[in-house]
Amino acid sequence: MEIIIKKNKEELGKAAAGKGAELIRKALKEKGHANIIVATGASQFEMLNALVKEDVDWTKVTGFHLDEYIGIPDTHPASFRKYLKERFVEKIPIQAFHYVDPGDDPEAECERLGELIKKHPVDVAFIGIGENGHLAFNDPPADFETEQPYLVVALDEVCRRQQLGEGWFPTLEDVPEKAISMSIRQILKSKSVICSVPDKRKATAVKNTVESEITPRVPGTALQMHDAVYLFLDEASASLLKR
Repeated sequence: MEIIIKKNKEELGKAAAGKGAELIRKALKEKGHANIIVATGASQFEMLNALVKEDVDWTKVTGFHLDEYIGIPDTHPASFRKYLKERFVEKIPIQAFHYVDPGDDPEAECERLGELIKKHPVDVAFIGIGENGHLAFNDPPADFETEQPYLVVALDEVCRRQQLGEGWFPTLEDVPEKAISMSIRQILKSKSVICSVPDKRKATAVKNTVESEITPRVPGTALQMHDAVYLFLDEASASLLKR
C-alpha cells in the first residue's frame, strides 16, 4: 500500500484523479480498452471533479457502479445512480457504464451485474473508506470469503448515521437499511486501487485500515492484501497515523 498525503481535499482529489487517469491510459495503451469501478459519496467529490477533466479516451472505457441503496428511486437526492450520472457519466463520452439498479428483485440484479463484471476484468477501482471502515457497503464484520461479485447487504447504524451526517437524508429513519454492494473479493480483483479518503471524521477509520491486523471487523484492512493500492489522504484524515 502506497500512502500519499496531501494538504487538503482539493489537492488530494487532483492527485488521486491524476494517478487513476495515468493507470487508465496505461491499460488503454496495453489493451486498447479499460474497465473501471467508480465509487460515490462526499469523499469522492473532489476526485471525480478532477477525473472528468483528465486526458483520457473515455470512448474506450467501461465503468461499473460500486453500490446502491435498495428502496429508493434514481431521482432521490441520495441515489448513487443520480450522483454518478450528474458528476461523472454525463460529463464524459464513456463507452458504457453499468449502474446498480436494485428494482424489485435485488438478487437478480446482483446476478446480472456479476455476470457482466466477470467479462470485464477491472483495471482501476476508484473507492473510499467509510467512517466505520467499510469498503463499498461491506460494513463490519464484512464477508471476506464470498466470491459473489455483488451481494445484498444490511447497513449498520454507524454507516447509516454517516449518510445522515453527510446530508443525504433528512432523518435516520429515511436511510435505507439494505443495499447492493460489490463484494470485498471483487474489489480486490482490480488490477489497481485508487482509494480517496479526506476529512478528519475518517481519521480513525484510516488509522485502523493501515495499522490494524487484517480482519473483517475493519473491512478496510482487506486493502493490505492487495499489492497495488494507492491510499490518498489529506492532513486531517492522516492525522492519527503513527508514520
